[in-house]
Amino acid sequence: MNLSEKVIVITGAAGGLGGAMAKDFAKHGARLALIDMSEDALSGIVSELKGMGTDVKAYGANVTDEADVETTFAKIATDFGGIDGLVNNAGILRDGMFVKAKDGEVTAKMSLEQFQSVIDVNLTGVFLCGREASVQMIKHKRKGVIINMSSIARQGNMGQTNYSASKAGVVAMTVTWARELGRHGIRVGAIAPGVIKTAMTDAMKPEMRERLEKMKPVGRLGHAEEIAHTARYIFENEFFTGRVVEIDGGLAM
Repeated sequence: MNLSEKVIVITGAAGGLGGAMAKDFAKHGARLALIDMSEDALSGIVSELKGMGTDVKAYGANVTDEADVETTFAKIATDFGGIDGLVNNAGILRDGMFVKAKDGEVTAKMSLEQFQSVIDVNLTGVFLCGREASVQMIKHKRKGVIINMSSIARQGNMGQTNYSASKAGVVAMTVTWARELGRHGIRVGAIAPGVIKTAMTDAMKPEMRERLEKMKPVGRLGHAEEIAHTARYIFENEFFTGRVVEIDGGLAM
């Protein structure tokens, strides 16, 4: 897919990865529909993209709310005349040990709310947005691409029962959708980033950040622009579907 004049929806677009992808796609001529919890959260990136001459609109929506997602994607399709692509980027972390114990005494456990809140955003939100993007692509007879953001944590990571489960589920849905939607000309792929340089990693203690960097064969953290480049590759490579790309600097070997 040539991104020029294509309508691409990005969820969680106010954050670092979402903003980086939006800017990369804009440089290649895409028209952008950006979704986050509130339109106000998107004001900075929208202003920057408009300064680049990009056709961009902001939409406040809760990706866990079915009616909200249905209404938002229908509005995007009306505003832009259709949808050509979606990046399911919205996600949250609520880390904690499954069960904590000391000297045979349980001191803490992951709450159902802590587990469910992550599943709601990271898995159910991906399901709802992917479904409604597909509906609009089929309705408007547009061959499209859906990219789901997973993580190398999908293989299991201490303190991330909820997050790991959600990101493993994202990959399973990616493969399933690729098989189901191919008949409609819709390709589906996933990206599994490792540790990416963000405001959160910048706030880490220097020794913790240095330890993370040394764990990677490339000797550094990833950059948001490298994830954006990977997303663009999936859009542009017409033979790519039903697969997950790990961009982790060799960490998950």
